[in-house]
Amino acid sequence: MNTYKFDINKYLKRIGFKDTIAINLDSLIALHQAQCRTIPFENFDICLGKPIDISPRALEGKLVGQKRGGYCAELNGLFLLALESLGFGVRNLLGRVHLNGVPTGRGHRLILVSLEGKKWLVDTGFGVDNPKRPIPLICNSPVSFENQILRILKSEHYGFMLQSKQDGDWKNLYSFDLDYVCPMDIEYGNHYTSTHPNSFFVNARVAALPIGQGMISLHNRTLTKRIAGEKEVKVIDEGQAYLSILKKEFGIHLNVDYADFKPLL
Repeated sequence: MNTYKFDINKYLKRIGFKDTIAINLDSLIALHQAQCRTIPFENFDICLGKPIDISPRALEGKLVGQKRGGYCAELNGLFLLALESLGFGVRNLLGRVHLNGVPTGRGHRLILVSLEGKKWLVDTGFGVDNPKRPIPLICNSPVSFENQILRILKSEHYGFMLQSKQDGDWKNLYSFDLDYVCPMDIEYGNHYTSTHPNSFFVNARVAALPIGQGMISLHNRTLTKRIAGEKEVKVIDEGQAYLSILKKEFGIHLNVDYADFKPLL
């Protein structure tokens, strides 16, 4: 018999959330921002050849108990557990990433929240381009917050398309639909993302975490900080220095040797 129950108090402590919670938009926004600012986007278990377990118990154990991060299947999986535990109306959605022009398979996990008679697209697992707050599911109605402008459009082939305005042009981030998602749909996407030789996450080391009014990110050995319109880029040395940067900048502590990482292509 499965007696697992999500520990919402440990989760709230993990994200440093001490405010009163109500089932309303203000609390949803605050929880979204708190998780994004404390639990990093990262794929280092994949880089170490470890399997990615997205069962509720495993998500809580890794992201809350071990204070690690994860990617969409993990981050949005955890956030859905938290929202569900608090009493929000939530369900899984799946999308296709369009960042490179060619859409991926339907493997990006995100969340649909029904609240106050409206539907909201919620995502805590899209890395550098992650929406900074929930987005109303309304087409052709741009929303802006901090330095981000986003909009949702109807898509003939994919249902809906989320776009970001960057340097004056609209950039496709990912498409999604509102079809029912069963647990094995998510398992299929997670298996491909974490194991297939053509998967981006199998071939690169990545991390991202919002900091103040900016973002710090890592791609392989390149560390980038964008703060208040200023950009700083540096290449991290291999070895212990790399592991030290992960801990210092992202709060990611890996009890491994640098040699345990799969070689970069």
